[in-house]
Amino acid sequence: MPVSRSAVADSYARLSEVLPGLGVTELGAGDEVPDGGGWVAAATLAQGGAGLESFLAWDDAQVVRDYGQKARPDVVASFGLHRYAWPACLLVTVPWFLHRRVPRYPVANVAYDRTAADLPLGRMAARPEGFACLPGDPAAALPGARVVAGEEELRAEVRAAVAEHLEPVLAGFGPRMRRRGRALWGMATDEVVEGLWYVAHLLGEQERARHELELLLPGATRPYVGTAAFRELKGPDGRPLHTRDRASCCMFYTLRPEDTCATCPRTCDADRIDKLLATAG
Repeated sequence: MPVSRSAVADSYARLSEVLPGLGVTELGAGDEVPDGGGWVAAATLAQGGAGLESFLAWDDAQVVRDYGQKARPDVVASFGLHRYAWPACLLVTVPWFLHRRVPRYPVANVAYDRTAADLPLGRMAARPEGFACLPGDPAAALPGARVVAGEEELRAEVRAAVAEHLEPVLAGFGPRMRRRGRALWGMATDEVVEGLWYVAHLLGEQERARHELELLLPGATRPYVGTAAFRELKGPDGRPLHTRDRASCCMFYTLRPEDTCATCPRTCDADRIDKLLATAG
């Protein structure tokens, strides 16, 4: 098999095909991580302070524009954290899911820009700092490769890589949130699961994603909270409907109490079924 120019290039190219609303640029060893002009460095978010306040001003204005009301500061922070963490987790989980490669992204190696009109999910610029792969992977010949023994060891690399990147970011957001610690890692758990599950749907591989994520997060994998938490409901015609129970709440109910998502802990099963059927329709 030919070896790509990097361990993650093919994964991110495939991600762009199915999710064109998110841009991902892989930075080379000599490239600077962008900051300014719409870009915010992940390290800036981790520092908190004025840089994070400037980042969250976008979310504050978006809520007023779209819902005609101000949100609580902790709700604004929750929205901003979600909008960063969801694509940031994909930087790790998509290469693992598609090519069994797990890149490492220290917080200093990633930046995010959500100002491009043609990219509603924003764009990430990221410089990997080595990666893990399985024995026999042609990418093992690339610089920075670290071969691990098998699938369980690779899953441990996924958990470690996401935690390495998100831990300082969660610390930066923490003082602006009402709940920290376990609640923040519950949110991180949800971003890992729901981000990859959504992309897998676009790839036509939702069933495999559910299985992979259940193995990735079986429970007792600190600092993550709980399991992947998938379960099956039955529609009126007996058709199986897949859902999951979030470990955290996105706080959208504070703006629209009547409009919760299908995986929200506040949504009863009857309402989940209605929402899932409406989405499928």
